[in-house]
Amino acid sequence: MATIVKLSSGNYRVQVGRKGQYASKTFRRKADAYAWALEAERRSDQGRAIKAPKITGFNTFGQLIDLHIVDMLEVGKPLGRSKEFALRTLRKHLGKIKLPHLSRGRIISFGRQRAKAGAGPATLSADISYIHTIISHSAAVHGVKISTEEIDLARIALRRLGLIGRSNERDRRPTQIELDRLISYFENFSNTEIPVARIIKFAIATGMRQSEICRITWEDVDARTRCVTVRDRKDPRHKHGNHQRVSGRLKQRPRKRQASGIAAVWPRPQSGLGLQEPDPQGDAQIQDPNSDSQITQPHTP
Repeated sequence: MATIVKLSSGNYRVQVGRKGQYASKTFRRKADAYAWALEAERRSDQGRAIKAPKITGFNTFGQLIDLHIVDMLEVGKPLGRSKEFALRTLRKHLGKIKLPHLSRGRIISFGRQRAKAGAGPATLSADISYIHTIISHSAAVHGVKISTEEIDLARIALRRLGLIGRSNERDRRPTQIELDRLISYFENFSNTEIPVARIIKFAIATGMRQSEICRITWEDVDARTRCVTVRDRKDPRHKHGNHQRVSGRLKQRPRKRQASGIAAVWPRPQSGLGLQEPDPQGDAQIQDPNSDSQITQPHTP
């Protein structure tokens, strides 16, 4: 784990101890210290020595990604799950590319590879947007000599090729029969410990997203008013700090779970049940007017 300490001189000292290895280095800028620490830990995870990886300016696109992450953390804007995954993908495919070689042709090639691997137009469009954001951020905030012109041209080309575009909107909601079949499957045939059936009911009753459900704590539940405080509710621009109160009628909320675990088990019954995109959150705005259940405090054994 890396430790960064600000010295009396104003410089930043990084100390990295990981898997029996140790290294330290001093930097004038905090961003450089963070970038060096990330690279050192990455080398250790790959089984290589962590001895002072040299950072002399910003030479690769991967360094710009790390710089962007550090800057966002410093201003209190941690990465969301989708953006973290996207940046990890960009680092894997483009991280080692030298900045002068991040050309229109290289971005188009990246787009073709992603599309061939199964990335849809909306996913690839988001990838290109992140590349554009990272480059414009590094140029505007840190004065890195790089332009977004090549990215803009690549975006036009990929759009003309039909590889990027808007996501397809759902044209239907799951029927009650489909929901009953899904709930029955997870209640009677699934061997997962995650209470997916209860989560489906909770999502329909409250209109909450999967990640929002998994962040709920008992402090967020008001049993008297039967309301739940949803923290950091999804919003195009102001997600962090966007707390909202939502009413719901359930006997018990799902335990706090990792959203990735739920996402992993969700697709399993689809093929066997013959369902097409059975997403209960597409039906999230439906409230059950006939429900007379209520939120109660958890049972303490």
